[in-house]
Amino acid sequence: MLRSFQASSSSLMRLPLRQLSAGAAAPPPPPPKQEKTVFGPLKDEDRIFTNLYGRHDWRLKAAMSRGHWYKTKEIVLKGRDWITNEMKVSGMRGRGGAGFPTGLKWSFMHKPDDGRPRYLVVNADEGEPGTCKDREIMRHDPHTLVEGCLVSGVAMGARAAYIYIRGEFYREACTLQAAINEAYDAGFLGKNACGSGYDYDIYVHRGAGAYICGEETSLIESLEGKAGKPRLKPPFPADVGVFGCPTTVNNVETIAAAPTVCRRGGAWFASFGRDRNRGTKLFNISGHVNNPCTVEEEMSITMKELIERHAGGVIGGWDNLLAVIPGGSSTPLIPKNVCDTVLMDFDSLVQAQTALGTAALIVMNKQADVVKCIARLMDFYKHESCGQCTPCREGTGWMMRLTNRFVTGDARPEEIDLLWEVSKQIEGHTICALGDGAAWPAQGLIRHFRPELERRMAEFAAKNSTKTGSSQSAAASGRH
Repeated sequence: MLRSFQASSSSLMRLPLRQLSAGAAAPPPPPPKQEKTVFGPLKDEDRIFTNLYGRHDWRLKAAMSRGHWYKTKEIVLKGRDWITNEMKVSGMRGRGGAGFPTGLKWSFMHKPDDGRPRYLVVNADEGEPGTCKDREIMRHDPHTLVEGCLVSGVAMGARAAYIYIRGEFYREACTLQAAINEAYDAGFLGKNACGSGYDYDIYVHRGAGAYICGEETSLIESLEGKAGKPRLKPPFPADVGVFGCPTTVNNVETIAAAPTVCRRGGAWFASFGRDRNRGTKLFNISGHVNNPCTVEEEMSITMKELIERHAGGVIGGWDNLLAVIPGGSSTPLIPKNVCDTVLMDFDSLVQAQTALGTAALIVMNKQADVVKCIARLMDFYKHESCGQCTPCREGTGWMMRLTNRFVTGDARPEEIDLLWEVSKQIEGHTICALGDGAAWPAQGLIRHFRPELERRMAEFAAKNSTKTGSSQSAAASGRH
């Protein structure tokens, strides 16, 4: 009520004085913006990543022919406020999994200078099972990331960028370093970057392959040469980050998309997807599909169309679909009846009791052992826990042991509720989100496949009771 009054008051203030004195009514409010109802397929001219499949040369000359490094100097000279505002207008949310508004995150760095340098840290660790989008950018289209580091760094007032890349990505690290060297040789980086008067450097840091280092404060600790263990927050990295200086940590895809958003305008990017779910997005599709792939598509496209159009459909047909993990291994699975209509965006998947995460779809058809799949993920999270938080250190072991017994049915039905309770004792009780990511797959399994768990337990109990009865009869006959 108060907001509507304020809006009408501001409309009155814009009217000429004589109209107000004559009792003129305020002009009617503008009609509500018409939201799109159909999303995708994305046109080729709207793609940000133009060499995702490595069909063209990735080097500087070829990248420039595809539109990269175009008018970068003009973007830099427009300054940090203009760049940050364009990112806010675009409605982009972080592409690393958390989905925090990108422009707002960058604005946290707009504080009075206190003498400390500022840094951009790019999270290229990509250790989430099922996720392989950032590595495609780094090995086939690295100049999108290099240019993005400069544009994003200017928006934050950063002195340098550190790209923390997963140690196993040997080819990607070599290609990325070669692209950075090309940019230095062309005058796009270093002193007076792009002739703008702005000095900017980029460094590549190779990690040691720990999944926990995908969490931003753990990544910062590793970058500083310490053990990769998350920090308590606050202070947040925007206040005390790498080397004790203000820092923003962003995903590769987020940073790489920034120059195109600035060139084509935030409004152009916001024309894709639903409200609060704007833009284009890289999706990974793996598992039981005919054509596993990474594809750039419009946000809010339906899951069914995404799988059938780009991944060749489910092996055995759509009716053979059992479940899909929609956002990398740490998001809860959803069964076929939900997959039929769900949209691939943040809000729709939250309503379906899961998450977009990294937008890495892991497809399981009816030939998959869904309980064994989730048990395998529990093994992974137990192995990757840094051990700093007791709920995660102890709880992941509990979940691993329970789910491994669920595979064969060697458990009691009440242990299903025990697994749920253990997952809830982990979720929300750890320093970082690894605990949540470990708990959610187990919760999704119980939420949608509890009858399957109970069936296995009943079969196991019946089988063992038969064996017990037979052995007792044999023992009794032996005594006689």
